[in-house]
Amino acid sequence: MKKTLSGSIWLLKLCFKASPLYVILYISEAVRNEIVVFLEFTFGLNFVLECAEYGRPFKTAAVFLLSLLAFVMLGLLFNAYVFQKLQQKAMPEINRSIKEMMFLKAREIDLECYDNPEFYNDYVLSVSEAEKQTERIFSLISSFCTGLTSIILSGAFFIDSDPVSFIFIAMSFIASLWSGKALNKLNFRIRNERNPFERKLGYVNRVFCLNDYAKEIRLNTEAAEELLKDFEETNEKVRDIDRKNAKKRFGLMLVKNYISGSFVIDVLYMIYLVYSAAVLHRISYSNVAVMRGTANRMKNRMRLFSDVYPKIQEIGLYAEKMKKFLDIKPKIISVKNKSVPEGAAEIELRDVSFGYGKKDGYTLKNINMKINPREKIAIVGYNGAGKTTLIKLIMRLYDPDEGEILLDGVNIKEYNVEEYRQKIGTVFQDFRIFAATVKENVLLDFTDGSNQEKILNAISKSGFEERLLTLSDGLDTNLTAEFEENGVNLSGGEGQKLAIARVFYKDAGLIILDEPSSALDPIAEYHLNHSMLTAAENKSVVFISHRLSTTRIADRIYMLENGRITEEGSHQELLRYGGKYAEMWKVQSSQYIV
Repeated sequence: MKKTLSGSIWLLKLCFKASPLYVILYISEAVRNEIVVFLEFTFGLNFVLECAEYGRPFKTAAVFLLSLLAFVMLGLLFNAYVFQKLQQKAMPEINRSIKEMMFLKAREIDLECYDNPEFYNDYVLSVSEAEKQTERIFSLISSFCTGLTSIILSGAFFIDSDPVSFIFIAMSFIASLWSGKALNKLNFRIRNERNPFERKLGYVNRVFCLNDYAKEIRLNTEAAEELLKDFEETNEKVRDIDRKNAKKRFGLMLVKNYISGSFVIDVLYMIYLVYSAAVLHRISYSNVAVMRGTANRMKNRMRLFSDVYPKIQEIGLYAEKMKKFLDIKPKIISVKNKSVPEGAAEIELRDVSFGYGKKDGYTLKNINMKINPREKIAIVGYNGAGKTTLIKLIMRLYDPDEGEILLDGVNIKEYNVEEYRQKIGTVFQDFRIFAATVKENVLLDFTDGSNQEKILNAISKSGFEERLLTLSDGLDTNLTAEFEENGVNLSGGEGQKLAIARVFYKDAGLIILDEPSSALDPIAEYHLNHSMLTAAENKSVVFISHRLSTTRIADRIYMLENGRITEEGSHQELLRYGGKYAEMWKVQSSQYIV
């Protein structure tokens, strides 16, 4: 109970924090509206009928009705302000606030979280459900306030007029509460069971719908057929989950919507009222009409109220996942918050070992490496050797399981982690071009206070200048056709050059290039890497590759095999050594400029 309530209360607090006035007025409107309904259809109708039945003056009824009309008109103005004006501003702000919290948390949490499928399922569910659960919490508030107000007002009316009537309504309420709670719990369990399969269906949907996969799908019909087969099998698993729970869900729906409501109130209670009026003469026929209508409304309100706890349960379960996600504390933190030295610095790895999971063993083992200031280092090796993992450790996206990484003799854990990462310029093999302008793609920021000359200089160093001159809007050209019809789609090589321009604009002391030129042919790759190394002569550079077109101009080369450094030296030294590097060079050298 405590956990269930805490999740919903936590979500409500987030909404209140984002827009306190709207939450207060929303609650006030729900209460006001139910008071009006009671005054009109229970107290008011009963008062007017009694005036007619007992011969009271018409003026008495007229004054009451005019007063009620004035109250209703004022209420309509209040309703229009809350739902037609305030809500249009408040709800987008509440959703923005909650989504922003989740996006900022996603940026903050450690990469190792994404290695956990359970975390990823919860994260996807949290983000996808955030806006829906926000809307549901307001629906819950409305149901609670409406139901509670109705129970207090109509309950007082029945206790005063005919206490036995309250027993019928209570029976309906208890049955509806039990069935609603069970139904919501079942729906939540079904949703959790379906979630992994729905993610898989979403993936197949993206493969067939997105431009990224269009060529492969058309050229590889067997792969497409396998995906369709997988799609059908996954759909069948989803249907199995629904079929497995269909009977239980039907039974609970039957109790909730028919037995607990229509049968008890519409049949049994009506028999009781007619018997009380026609046989026992305990109530008048006018009371029968008022009490029947009031009981039916109260039944509906109590059904709303009976849904409150099951809804609290369901919202609380989703909110708990959202809260759990937002409560994640990153393990990679600034231990002493030291400032990072300016410019190129010495980086040293001492006996560094790391693995993504205990069951998978170490990806890197006993790595010892030193990168001197302004030194150009190449890390080479076959796919899966651990090259990218090594640079993720240097960038402190992960921390080593054993050993330490030092920057100017100080463990990198002691530096401010964000400042440390900002001092490193990186281009990954799987870089991304964003749906934004050329300038914004270089800046990775949407600020207008940028240095245009510095941007153009970075673009010139990266080799993108020639392509930029062909773009009609220059730096303001929109890239990709995601949001702009006239958006420009860059080729793989052009995109890589633009991604490299980000590194030069950033003016970092250490540049890491993780196979950024892999989409280029060996000759173009050589020229690009050579120009990059020349432009970065005052910086430390680490470039990762399993192609050796640029390694000749590196100061030092590290050969990685199975997570270990097996060879170290200059290009000529490693050729004389005659190991795996020399073997790789011999195979590839015919493709390169001599």
